[in-house]
Amino acid sequence: MGAKLYKYTGADVVDKAFSKDDKCSFKCSYPKDFNDPYELFLTIDYDQDAELLAFYQETIGNIPQLPTTCFSKSPDVVPMWAHYSHNHSGVVIEVDEEKLSEAFPDIGFGDIDYRNEPDEDILDLLHRAIVTCKTRHTYLLQRGVFGAAYYTKNTCWNYEQERRLIASPEDCVEVNGLVFIQIPNDCITSLIVGHKATSETKSNIEALANNLGCSYYEMHIGRSNSKPYFINSNQSVHTYSGSGIIECDNTCETCNEPIPEGKENCPWCSIEQSHEMSAAGRNPMRMLESMGRLKDYYKKMDEIGKGSDK
Repeated sequence: MGAKLYKYTGADVVDKAFSKDDKCSFKCSYPKDFNDPYELFLTIDYDQDAELLAFYQETIGNIPQLPTTCFSKSPDVVPMWAHYSHNHSGVVIEVDEEKLSEAFPDIGFGDIDYRNEPDEDILDLLHRAIVTCKTRHTYLLQRGVFGAAYYTKNTCWNYEQERRLIASPEDCVEVNGLVFIQIPNDCITSLIVGHKATSETKSNIEALANNLGCSYYEMHIGRSNSKPYFINSNQSVHTYSGSGIIECDNTCETCNEPIPEGKENCPWCSIEQSHEMSAAGRNPMRMLESMGRLKDYYKKMDEIGKGSDK
């Protein structure tokens, strides 16, 4: 199974993304437009001698502005569903990285390096370049800064599990002032709708998946595990394996949620009536309620709590 990439998007964007018969359009941005304004602060520590900093500015110049689009390496990142897929009501588009690379031989991929401090290695390259004044050392400095500018972000963004695609301008088209890379539809391997998607969205995306000849999934949130799972059109349960979406080997006999091997039910569906009766018998609040004293008890305890806060 080849590596997969995941584009989180709103349901309203999907029609626009697939507006061409054989292409899927992904919007690109330039470094100056990235959503993390501190990315360029992760190249070197700018608190340097003025001469050194002037040399850095002279040799680096402006960072080349190349079209860039971002993916996640996972389809089950809950904050990504919340932030980029309209609070779980949108869609995730699964892309085959190998096929995409074949379609655009000149594009580059790179995982984001999440860090809080500038790269000491780049500062070392800067010191070497200013001392030797050799073209080779200046070139290495430029490449180091380029890589840091495009492939580093602050660690507060690490939940995104981001992998970036850097395209050449020749691979992109401009529409109404926006830049897009249009990839062949056969690079699309799955469409996934969020667990809050409307019936209309589910129907439309399933029809689109059938038209594209790719898989269709609906994301679900279970009760016993915070990791989402996916159900396809045949109601088969799938999970994300780390490299792609695979069919689950073992599911709860009652609710169909993925569970560990050797189990028949998830923890919640394992609760029987005898367990519920035993729990009710051990609950002291039921006794207070039967005596008509529960409301007064809560009131007194709340007053004690307010007093301790003071």
